[in-house]
Amino acid sequence: MTADTRIHPSAIVEAGAELGQGVEIGPFCVIGPRVRLDDGVRLASHVVIGGDTRIGAETRIFPFASIGQEPQDLKFRGEDTRLEIGARNRIREYVTMNPGTSGGGGLTRIGDDGLFMASCHVGHDCRIGDRVILVNSVAVAGHCVIEDDVIVGGLSGIHQFVRIGQGAMIGALSMVTADVVPHGLVQAPRAGLDGLNLVGLKRRGISRAELAELRAALQRLHGGALRPTALEMQDEQNGPLVQQMLDFILGPSDRSFLKPL
Repeated sequence: MTADTRIHPSAIVEAGAELGQGVEIGPFCVIGPRVRLDDGVRLASHVVIGGDTRIGAETRIFPFASIGQEPQDLKFRGEDTRLEIGARNRIREYVTMNPGTSGGGGLTRIGDDGLFMASCHVGHDCRIGDRVILVNSVAVAGHCVIEDDVIVGGLSGIHQFVRIGQGAMIGALSMVTADVVPHGLVQAPRAGLDGLNLVGLKRRGISRAELAELRAALQRLHGGALRPTALEMQDEQNGPLVQQMLDFILGPSDRSFLKPL
């Protein structure tokens, strides 16, 4: 602990916790003995952080968040697992994030620059990329992979073992039970693929030519058997976005893919 670290008198920081420079811990927070808070982490009141948990620099955590507590898995028997949260995340009120389990690799990993709105849940053994936004009350089950730049709309659920590719957009109130291709747009209560996340792609400066190529590739992929068609397309000259989608489809997965609406 350094001189510029500020800890409210009502907070409990157990012996063994590591605090970087400029850390702020507000009233009634509880920090466990295996927690590491990197430089500039700011905790509002009533934040509880336990387990073997590392919080990246300049991350802000808001009241009543519960981070690093035992995973919600009946098979968990107290094994030594971890939760790693990257830098500059904003973790809002009542968010829960669990560490890994021995059956899932022992690590839950959150990237950088994410926004996790009120009452979100990130389950055990998940891999969450950079710049991910989970809107209010999103529930991500165990073993999921959410790649960079994904937005998941409010009150949506992500089934265990699902992968969501980079830049995808999940509409509110969606139940996602299968993999989502990169840059896909998903919506409906029993979610289906509804084209591309054009708004997100345009915000990233993707050209019209690249958008047209990606749209044509998605139409072709869903015009036939998905994986065999992707294998055929692998031998062609593809732009980087199309190749990313093909690599994702042909990658290892425990789920099928969402079908078009």
